[in-house]
Amino acid sequence: MRLSTVILPIHRWNEGRQVWRRAEELGFHAAYTYDHLSWRSFREQPWFGAVPTLTAAACATERLRLGTLVTSPNFRHPVTLAKELLTVDDISGGRLTVGIGVGGAGFDATVLGQEEWSARQRADRFDEFLPLLDKLLTQDSTTEKGEYYSAVEARNIPRCVQQPRVPFYVAATGPRGLKLAAEYGQGWVSYGDPRGPADVPVDQAPAVIEAQLGKLRSACEAQGRDYATVNRVLLQGSTAELPLRSFDAFVDYAGTYQALGIDEIVIHWPVPDSIFANDLTVFEKIATEGLAQLT
Repeated sequence: MRLSTVILPIHRWNEGRQVWRRAEELGFHAAYTYDHLSWRSFREQPWFGAVPTLTAAACATERLRLGTLVTSPNFRHPVTLAKELLTVDDISGGRLTVGIGVGGAGFDATVLGQEEWSARQRADRFDEFLPLLDKLLTQDSTTEKGEYYSAVEARNIPRCVQQPRVPFYVAATGPRGLKLAAEYGQGWVSYGDPRGPADVPVDQAPAVIEAQLGKLRSACEAQGRDYATVNRVLLQGSTAELPLRSFDAFVDYAGTYQALGIDEIVIHWPVPDSIFANDLTVFEKIATEGLAQLT
């Protein structure tokens, strides 16, 4: 099992540089950031762009994998996104992972002036968005006409450092998203029950992930894909579980999900006076010693 973190893009870079470097020093497998224009309770607080933040982080670190968790079509277009991703992949020396999903309701869904899409409309767009992004990142030139997204002789030269392209970690729980994860994803991401993860009783939360993993396995079988080749990622922080309240609590939490088949757990970097206000000392002990307790 691997342990990674999410660093919210809330820091001016003179502070943020130190946070990303510290994540590398602590031995995290990867550090991700949220690709939103603003987010929930942080909407009236500092919030910077994901791609520039990852670019700066790539220059401040040497070994740490970097990524979005997650990017969505809400305000992105595959053509421009592909160019940005291959650039960060190059600057980082091939350390970029692209967490990607359909997106949700909220600020990002309406900030460009559009009507908020329904769940079906988001899924329809993602069905075009992800395959086109895959083509853009694996071809020198791409021309394609879609109902929602098109490309006309879109050039992406040179190719990604990582071949055949940067890894996609697809956030999905429904049948259409899981099909895309099985077809295009090097990884799969869940944060719990999408209908309301915090409403699920703590003792029932593992069963939600177990059921989702079963559906992912079925989707892989339907695509002729080896389930074992999909990295299975759990983003902590949305459910009622509190694994960061103590070192022992985390060990129990990680052990439970490791037994279910989760390969990577992602925990939030502590942010004082917020929903992620965890003890930094406990957090750092978890980072340096937590997974060792599972072997």
